[in-house]
Amino acid sequence: MRFLPLLAIPAMLLAQPQYTLLIKGGHVIDPKNGRSAKLDVAIRDKRIAKVAPDIPAAQAARIADATGLYVVPGLIDIHAHVYTGTGTKALTGDSSVYPDGFSFRTGVTTLVDAGTSGWRNFEDFRQRVIDRAQTRVFAFINIVGTGMSPAGEDNNAEMQADQAAAVARKHKDVVVGFKTAHYAGEGWPSVDGALTAGRATDLPIMVDFGYLGLGRNLQTLLGDKMRAGDIYTHCYSGHRGELGEDGKVNQAFITGRKRGIIFDVGHGAGSFYWNIASPITEQGFWPDSISTDLHTGSMNAGMKDMINVMSKLLNLGASLEDVIRMSTWNPAKEIKHLELGNLDEGTEADVAVLKLEQGKFGFVDSAGASRSGGKKLTAELTVRAGRLVWDLNGRAATDWKSFKYQKRAARP
Repeated sequence: MRFLPLLAIPAMLLAQPQYTLLIKGGHVIDPKNGRSAKLDVAIRDKRIAKVAPDIPAAQAARIADATGLYVVPGLIDIHAHVYTGTGTKALTGDSSVYPDGFSFRTGVTTLVDAGTSGWRNFEDFRQRVIDRAQTRVFAFINIVGTGMSPAGEDNNAEMQADQAAAVARKHKDVVVGFKTAHYAGEGWPSVDGALTAGRATDLPIMVDFGYLGLGRNLQTLLGDKMRAGDIYTHCYSGHRGELGEDGKVNQAFITGRKRGIIFDVGHGAGSFYWNIASPITEQGFWPDSISTDLHTGSMNAGMKDMINVMSKLLNLGASLEDVIRMSTWNPAKEIKHLELGNLDEGTEADVAVLKLEQGKFGFVDSAGASRSGGKKLTAELTVRAGRLVWDLNGRAATDWKSFKYQKRAARP
């Protein structure tokens, strides 16, 4: 047996690459840590190993060229619908989408299902979708037992807070809160039920307010019912008086923000309109988080994808740093997963590399109305848990002329 000299062993170890992937030459925006500068991001296996200027390329097994691009934490979309594959003609089925087909190509590494399933069918959702996805998937549980199924969301008898709380406790690794949506009845049973479950588990609720009615208004919802940390989604829909007839943002929004309520975009197929979003943002009321309300109806209409919604906020006048914050660190805090939405050394390596294009672009709202803008984001690269899962232009790929192809075995 041949032994290597002891002096040769350290030299061999030094020759091994320190990092499995190095994202080099980009401008890092990491809101949690206050970073906005040209920095390299080194990844070792599944985790962020180092964020620093000019990390030597020789220290990495693979290089991703991010020159002229923005390197940010993996995007977090906290309002999506991904409970599909059940065969039903509803959001609990055909209208939802499988996560991996619509996440990585837009820089999204974490999707949060917004109440598509309820406490009766959550376990089916988990085994059918959540546990099989490469995308990290969390969920708000609908306070209605079967969620957004053909049965609808108005059955008060199905709003069982104790059952919802029990499911949340059992699946606390993936459940991040409770959802009430589309309620068209009288009173507050859906909101009150979600709040009861939220208090029992110390989790937030997300409210798609549904329909106004006698006593059902934003003043009561945002001034009395919802708590600090609860999430009001569809904040630019205009369907519930978000913008007053006087053209001013509803005073309930101001009250709600002072009380610590979170305001989320939740674009969807019918919840984002230029004639609402434009005057509200001009008055300085910006969302806390950007989200898509992803489903088959929204992705093929004005919403399209997370990057498109982020671009809309950019063109309304938000800074790039704020748009990244609204899509990374803010939603991480909203769902109480502070290990996400940042580029801390040692954290799981979820990274998005974005291109900011300058030109003339068109953006369509939920009514089909267009608005031009001079800025547009594109997802160039996405890394999920250290693995490159999206590379639009081959920035981390080897040129084919020097690529070592594996010889294909001949068929028998």
